[in-house]
Amino acid sequence: MAKESVKARERKRQKLVARYAAKRAELKAKGDYAALDKLPQNASPVRLHNRCRVTGRPKGYMKKFGISRVIFREWASQGKIPGITKASW
Repeated sequence: MAKESVKARERKRQKLVARYAAKRAELKAKGDYAALDKLPQNASPVRLHNRCRVTGRPKGYMKKFGISRVIFREWASQGKIPGITKASW
């Protein structure tokens, strides 16, 4: 599992991106790059990184489910994800 501080940092970035999204879009449309430069660095969506909601794992992230491949496999085997069954032929 990822450290709590890393998960908290990522949540903080998500809030900042959401807060400044409209302002960033407006400044980009105007072409005012000097004002864009003065916004917080973490307000840029490029600084976000997809992480598993359960463990905070940064790699093997499955966008459709919002969890890592490890947790996905575990939950699918336990039948916790509706509509997902292990393939057998």
